[in-house]
Formats: sequence, structure tokens, C-alpha cells
Amino acid sequence: MQASRRSFLKGALGTAALAAGTMASIPAEAARAPKKWDITADVVVVGFGGAGATTAISAAQNGAQVVVLEKNPENHHISNTRMSGGIFHCPFKDGDKKALQDYAQAMFSGENIPWKEEGEIPESSVGLAKLWADLSPTNLDFLQSLDPAFIGGSQPGFNKASFPNFPGAKECKYNAYRATYLKRMKSFNDVSYGLPKEQTSSGEAFWQCLATGVKKQGKKIRVLWETPGNQLVKNDRGEVIGVIGLHKGRKVAVRARKAVVLCAGGYEYNKAMRQAFLEGPGVSGWAFYGTTSNTGDGISMGMAAGAGLCKVGKAAARVIVPTLDTCNGMRIGSITPSVGSPHSMVVDNFGKRYEAETKVTDNPSRYFFYKAAVQFDINTLAYPRTPSWMIFDETLRTSKPLVALGISVVGFGLTKWSKDNMSAINSGLVLKADTIEELAEKIKNHPDNKKRMVPANLVAEVKKFNKFCDEKKDEEFSRRPVTLGKIEKGPFYAMPLVAGGPNTKGGLLIDDRHRVLTWERKPIPRLYTVGEMASVLKFVYQGGGNLTECLVYGRSVGKEVAGLPNLKA
Repeated sequence: MQASRRSFLKGALGTAALAAGTMASIPAEAARAPKKWDITADVVVVGFGGAGATTAISAAQNGAQVVVLEKNPENHHISNTRMSGGIFHCPFKDGDKKALQDYAQAMFSGENIPWKEEGEIPESSVGLAKLWADLSPTNLDFLQSLDPAFIGGSQPGFNKASFPNFPGAKECKYNAYRATYLKRMKSFNDVSYGLPKEQTSSGEAFWQCLATGVKKQGKKIRVLWETPGNQLVKNDRGEVIGVIGLHKGRKVAVRARKAVVLCAGGYEYNKAMRQAFLEGPGVSGWAFYGTTSNTGDGISMGMAAGAGLCKVGKAAARVIVPTLDTCNGMRIGSITPSVGSPHSMVVDNFGKRYEAETKVTDNPSRYFFYKAAVQFDINTLAYPRTPSWMIFDETLRTSKPLVALGISVVGFGLTKWSKDNMSAINSGLVLKADTIEELAEKIKNHPDNKKRMVPANLVAEVKKFNKFCDEKKDEEFSRRPVTLGKIEKGPFYAMPLVAGGPNTKGGLLIDDRHRVLTWERKPIPRLYTVGEMASVLKFVYQGGGNLTECLVYGRSVGKEVAGLPNLKA
């Protein structure tokens, strides 16, 4: 197993290098048809994560021949789907369908909420919500049709509507499951990658189910590994008729008789896009804990073909630890579920608490807490919470890992973290001191703090926090009482936290059928997209939403494109 993990890490880093090279080479406009096509299929899908796999399966089930272009090598294939917690929505079938549509529309866009100033995607939210209401209650059925051994495990905290005050929240009987092949699911600290399918849980189990479904389609689906999509091809009528891919530096022209579907993920490791779209310091103030392969390729390809953009700065994000490992000059983050644990608190660069720490990991605030992290101080013209600092004591350090060890970047070998947390301390990522006063000085001297820490502030905050713990009531931010544990047993520690999460959500402009649109909201003929690069969850996000949209819209788009008439030569 150790040898396998080491080889996977080596391959993953190679994939990151491949991604960087691909990102730099994407042309600024769509290509003309080549004199000769290398491969022809009915449907061409770019990207082989959850969105791409579901779209390919659905298209094949509806009679289409499908070719998928995937930038990763087959033996080191990582995607946000595989690295995720494997949670997907599947509302109960006896819930009110109109209520489910209303709840979905509120999450996506919010214009059916009386106090909402403006809908995020008002032109398409009704149709998108209707598809969600029609298909999401059958998500588990669909997955079990691909593999009857697949189990939808109950996941407390996710099996209800995260926004109880939204229209339809009560009547729709919302529910979510966690993917597993085990009746007793693995914890998020137990690795599934590299194990037989029957021993997996979380995102790896979700992916193995989809992979089984792909295999069931036989020759109807062909995957071109190590072949990132590079350029869309248009004919004289403006229709998208294929894709130019790159395989080991050689161009591969793949023709689509019916349509092309972009499923290439977000732009988490595209430096220029992060600087252009993310709030706050887009590079140094952010980290992500999904695949390093997401470099905005599909967004660039779509723009070159004339696509408009929508809410590109949106992200499913909170505050997380940025590790010392990097990709494309940006730090790889790790999911950090320990924030808000007893014996810890979070302060800004000046040593002041600014929110109830449980909001970082609680539903639903966990997926937009980054808004608090990137607050801009209009008086100092600085970002006082970039980074923030998780202050904790020896009791927490010895009680559990600070990050998830079985999923995300640690579970897939992109970074390392020891169970006792000592690897992060020994590397200098986490600061250690015998007293709070000494810890404050170390934070002050950290290059990211820029001498802003006021030691007296931190000392006073810890004292006040401990008083709240004694009284079992956070008088300042109303943190959940059960999480209040004193910071009192030395040594003491400080871990940097920046905005970040699994993925970005904004990208290409789409209609309610997931057709890619121009800025004038005209469909680009025969071009569709599914997944994070055009997520429907533009307003708010409920945990598991990204996997859910893969299933819902991958199925709907796959069926639609399979039924299109063939393009004229």
C-alpha cells in the first residue's frame, strides 16, 4: 500500500505539470475543421469526473457512441468526485415536488425569496430547478442501476434541508446520502483509494459506481487518457463539431456528430483566473483541496468559442489550512474539519475573534464562510483575516487529526499529514509555543502576518474565551456550547487558515438545458456543459450539491445530446 501511495503521489505531481502545460497552450479562438479527423463519435465529452462520466453513461444508454477526453493518465486519475466526501442529494419520493422545485430555485438563484435583491441566474433558474425536482429523488436508483451493490449510507447533518426558511424546505422532504459499498461506512480519516471497490466509501465509492456504469456500456464509451481538451472546433455555420485534444504534445482531432459537452471542472489551479475572479488575494489568500487538474481548461475553451460568463467568482469554500505543497505556484489546501473543535478558537491577524468558529464547519455556513475570511477593511485597505489563525492547545493536538486523512488531498497523496499532527508542527506550518504570549510573538513574526499581531489582544481573547467555556455560553458570537473547551494545556499552537474549499462554482453562461450561451444569451449550437464549471448552485450551497448536479444534469444532458440529429458534414 505504501508503495502504491508513493507512486500515486509521483503520478499526481506529473499530472499537475501536465495541467500547467495544457493551461498555457489553449488558443484564443475556436479552430476550423481539420482536413482529417482522427476519431469520430456521436458525442464528445471533455473531462472524466462525475459530470463527464454521468453524461457519457446517459448518452450511451440513449444510443450514442461517446468519446471522453481526460487529461489524467488512467493509473493516476484524480478528480474532485473521487476526492470528495461522496455525499449526494436524494430527496424522498413522497415529498411535494413543487416544494422541491421551489427549494432548489431558492438555492440556485433566490429570486423566489421575498427579501432577495436579485436572482443569481433568474433567466434559467425555473427550468434548472424543475429538472432538479424531477430527477434528484431518483439519484440513488440511478446509481444502484449501475451497480446494485452500491449503498446510499445515511449521513447525519446532511439528511435534511440546510436552509429551513427557504420556500418548500419542509414539504419537499429533502435528504442526502453518502456513497459507500460497506454497511458500516469508513470515517473520513480512513483511506479508500487503492482498495477493492467493495471496501470503499466516500467519493471513491461514488466514483467506482460510475466507473462500473461506464464499463457496462462496453464499446459505446471510449476514454482517451492523457488527452486534455485544448480547442473547440466550429464549422462555417458556427456549430461546435468537435474538439482538438493534445496527447503527449500531438494534436488529436475528435469529431462530434451530435454535440460536445464540457465537463472539465473549475479553475482552482489557474493563477490568472484566480487573480481575475476570486475575492481578496486570489493567489496567496486562497487554497483548494480538490484535484490539481482543475485549471480552467473548459472555461477557456468555451470563451474562445464565444461563451459568456456567469458568477465566476463563486466558490464552495470556508477557511482551511494551506499546506506547504504547491501546484502551479499556488498552495494546496487541506479540508480542515477540526476548526470549531473544543480547545480551539480562530482569530484575525490582530489576535481578535470575529465569528463563531462552528460556522466554519456547520451546515450551511461552511460553504460560504469564505465571505467572512476575505473581508476588506476600507480604513486600512487590507484584509485583516487573511490569513486567520486557529489557536489551540495540546489537548486538541493529541485528540485527533486536524485534517481529514482518508479523503481529499491527504487521502490521495497530494500532501502528507501525520495522525498526531506532528508532521505539520515539525515542518513549521503549525507554530508551537510554551505560552500564549510566546505564540503571539511567533505569529507576529510570521511573514504572512506582516507584524499585525497584537500579543495583548491574543492573551485577552484566550482569557475571555476560557471564561465563556467555564460559563458554557459564548456571550460574543453564540458558538454552540457543546464545542466550548478551554485553551489551557500547553504547549499552544497556531495554524494559518485561508479562504478555500473543494472547488470554484462559477464559469460559463448556460440556459436551463445546460446549453452554453453567448453574452447575448444565444446558444452556441451543439455545445453543452455540466458540473463545476457552470454550477447551478450560484446563490448558496448545500453539502453534496456538486455530486448531485453531476447526476441530475449529466443524465438530462446526456439524454438530450444523444437524441440530436447528426450535424451536416
